[in-house]
Amino acid sequence: MNNNSAIREQICLLGASLYERGYTHGSTGNISVQTDEGWIVTPTNACLGRLDPNELSVIRRDGSLLSGPAPTKEVPLHLAMYRSRNNTGAVVHLHSCHSVAVSMLEGVDPESVLPPLTPYLVMKVGKVPLLPYFRPGDLAIADAIEQLNGRYAACLLANHGPVISGVDLESAVYAAEELEENARLYLLLAQRGCRPLNDQQVQELQQHFGSEW
Repeated sequence: MNNNSAIREQICLLGASLYERGYTHGSTGNISVQTDEGWIVTPTNACLGRLDPNELSVIRRDGSLLSGPAPTKEVPLHLAMYRSRNNTGAVVHLHSCHSVAVSMLEGVDPESVLPPLTPYLVMKVGKVPLLPYFRPGDLAIADAIEQLNGRYAACLLANHGPVISGVDLESAVYAAEELEENARLYLLLAQRGCRPLNDQQVQELQQHFGSEW
């Protein structure tokens, strides 16, 4: 199995895992992984739970289709994340329920929608800014991501869902899962108040793990 075959299999395996556990639904969500020739991307209107490794889209460096079916309409937001963060090897975009719910709350901090609730949010995700609402597929989403200047590994699109990058696909998926679980915790605690990590605890994580918070 060559490297691209392994990437295709991994996209299908992790896509099915996300779908089966409710991190995405229907034909929502999309995945991309960088390769030597460009990117392997999930197709438009594809269900992450039923991907075929032989039916994935391959995008050239200029964003044009090299082979396979038509790619997700969200290709521009994926490419914006790659352009913004040099160490990005994969991008995951989901419509995960709790993250979307947080994106719809009044009064959240647009610079960091979640407080540092857990050490793993700090370590694996970092601060998550909230971007304005754009129609799905709108090229303005890509512009908004690029305006973040690579400062964040993830962002949340208002009324839409998270966009998460990683050095590889496994890292991006783990970060997406961590973000969703912290969004769930935040909503569970919202009416009761919560005790996030303090500045000293966050700084200790930064020193030990190189976290981006």
